[in-house]
Amino acid sequence: MLAQSTSLYKKLQKRYSRKINLDLNRINKVLVKLNYPHLFLPNPINVIGSDGKMSVLTSFKYFLEADKKKVTTFTSPHLYDVRHRFWLKDKYVSTNKIKDLVKKVEKTKLKLTLFELLTCVYILAAKEQKKVFASLVEAGLLFFGDSTRLWEFPRAQLITNINLQHLDWLKTKTLAEVCRQKCGYLSRKTVIYIGKQKPKTLSIIKSILRKNPSKIVYPSMWSVRRKGNNYIFQNKKNIIPIKSKYINSQGLMDNLGLAIQVALDFGVKKKIIIKTIPKIKFEGRIQYLKKGRLNKLIKKNEELLVDTCHSEASAENLYNYLKTLKKPIYAIWGMQKNKMPEKFINKFKNIFDKIVTVTIPNEPGALSAKKLKKICIKNNYKTEEAKNIFQAIKKCSNFEKKVIVILGSNYLTGYALSKN
Repeated sequence: MLAQSTSLYKKLQKRYSRKINLDLNRINKVLVKLNYPHLFLPNPINVIGSDGKMSVLTSFKYFLEADKKKVTTFTSPHLYDVRHRFWLKDKYVSTNKIKDLVKKVEKTKLKLTLFELLTCVYILAAKEQKKVFASLVEAGLLFFGDSTRLWEFPRAQLITNINLQHLDWLKTKTLAEVCRQKCGYLSRKTVIYIGKQKPKTLSIIKSILRKNPSKIVYPSMWSVRRKGNNYIFQNKKNIIPIKSKYINSQGLMDNLGLAIQVALDFGVKKKIIIKTIPKIKFEGRIQYLKKGRLNKLIKKNEELLVDTCHSEASAENLYNYLKTLKKPIYAIWGMQKNKMPEKFINKFKNIFDKIVTVTIPNEPGALSAKKLKKICIKNNYKTEEAKNIFQAIKKCSNFEKKVIVILGSNYLTGYALSKN
């Protein structure tokens, strides 16, 4: 089934432009021809931000489903299976269903980018579902021109961490402009939830939203803090213990906290949230690979960890987790050209004993292992270059107790998970 899904996605990549063109005109014309299917989706909820969208959406989905509420979700990008972008109540969409819906969109004879096509596939698939409580939709790039900005009055809009990503898409390359693109076009008749931000970012967001009449829940209204060996969530009415084997960083805890606040406001009972938290997992987010093909390449005293971090903010989050580990740490690093690689890798000063660089397979926008190695050498990291991820693991593995981290890109993490 994965092979069929992979083959389908490769065909779609050839037929549809992967270039992002921030313009809502195309998708709106298609939706008009399809008789406005997006307006039939119940309780649309936008999840918008630079980092943390997937973990917030996933946590909120867990809570709603534990409360016996059915949901559909649209997420982006997928790590290794295009079907995973589309959750329909209790399962992912089938490959054949994607093919059928693509044909339906193509009958409009209107051009779309690949992301716009996939947005339409989700909308059409979700419209067919009965007795759905909410439609959770993750924004792609920024928000102003993103193909998920389709609802004038969504049930809620969740804003995760905003930082200096995607500057190459902006004429004015500032944090203020990033915030304006993500928060300046939010609905004026909804509930807006703001996740944890750096003080400067939060100040900019408040300034942008000053005249927005929507109800706004700011991050000062709740907190997630460490208490002993565990964490607790707290707002004015609730104290909720957080017990999890799978959520390993403050950043991910803050994302969970945002989802808890929203779930409480949506009427999910405290006892359901407490019972659900230990079950929540974020694939590719500080995830240890305990078994599988890649895991078999390492020694018994080694651990293999994957993380999708590709921004300075997400690198800082991973760094704060890694520095708590009392063992050597090696890195396998691949990255896209537009992700400020030097600033990214320098967030890990004094963490990595060695970095092995790789070129992300089948990604035209990937930096070569050779160029990444030059960046490492320039910044005084002990480094090697590998032809592929299998060779990279072998270059890291020996009988020394250690953690081997695969990082730098959603695409590299997805490739690793698919090969594992």
